[in-house]
Amino acid sequence: MMGPAHSLSGAAAWLGVGAAAAALDHPMPWPVVVVGALICAGAALAPDLDQKSATISRAFGPLSHALCGVIDKLSTVVYNATRSHGERRRAGGHRTLTHTWPWAVFIGAGFSTAAVVWDRWAVLIILFIHMVLAVEGLLWRMARVSSDVLVWLLGATSAWILAEVLDQPGNGSHWLFTGEGQEYLWLGLPIVVGALVHNIGDALTISGCPILWPIPIAGKRWYPLGTPRFMRFRAGAWVEHKVLMPAFMVLGGVGSLVALGVVG
Repeated sequence: MMGPAHSLSGAAAWLGVGAAAAALDHPMPWPVVVVGALICAGAALAPDLDQKSATISRAFGPLSHALCGVIDKLSTVVYNATRSHGERRRAGGHRTLTHTWPWAVFIGAGFSTAAVVWDRWAVLIILFIHMVLAVEGLLWRMARVSSDVLVWLLGATSAWILAEVLDQPGNGSHWLFTGEGQEYLWLGLPIVVGALVHNIGDALTISGCPILWPIPIAGKRWYPLGTPRFMRFRAGAWVEHKVLMPAFMVLGGVGSLVALGVVG
């Protein structure tokens, strides 16, 4: 799928998590619902770090473009080093390492650890990165025609305001993990969810997605999981814009109402 659909699916997924948490009698404070949805929307772009033409490669100018090049090379090395005998050698790493569940868990755990160890500054950086990505994904038309600096300023301002809100007692810094020193440990969860939702979205397209690597399937470690062939579509096709994105909006709206306790 393309960037906007990925981001929208990420936001909808977190709102669904919020609805599930409410149903399990562990509701999210409203700032966790909002912040988590935005982080998840941004994180749903992150697996495309292995592609220089992706939305995320433009998000932070030369820095993100260079990072995409590094991740592409790393993904290629990992793929070629771990491929099965029946899998052809590759010269590019798109839809390999960063499109797997271990990568999603690794990134989420890394950000959670950073939030716990470095506290407020790490939280601000995490929020800034994902707010910028959320803008690039959800407001992509406006982001494309505006200055990168304006998008970064919006991301920085949003990060600062949201961090201040979360810091208030009862607003979510201790949601889910209540132990001493575990503030913001939950921040890795929407990042993991966003990455996994991205992969599931790509599994709906023609190429499929090797989500379960390194578990071998049909003799292949990089087996591209997906729906039945007749149900798949090309990224950016009409089904993405006319069917999936409206569905994500409806599901996200319903999820938000349940998560926020508006409906039971």
